[in-house]
Amino acid sequence: MKRTAAWARPFDDPILLPGRRELVTLRDADDYITSLPKAEQNLDEWQAVVNLNGPTMMARIVVMRALNRNTKGVLNPLDA
Repeated sequence: MKRTAAWARPFDDPILLPGRRELVTLRDADDYITSLPKAEQNLDEWQAVVNLNGPTMMARIVVMRALNRNTKGVLNPLDA
């Protein structure tokens, strides 16, 4: 697969960003990451997105983990 075609591959499910913007393709994710300040772009969490050879689901998981890296998961016992 050509590198440009790889960037056009869509995620199985779009990633919703704050402000209702969606990342639909790997190119959208790349554009979002490169719009961040350089110090944040260079975080290990974002660097893992660069691998385009695997399934887009893996790239989606990496993006979601990077977006939520500062969020602490809290289990609400009332929801269980």
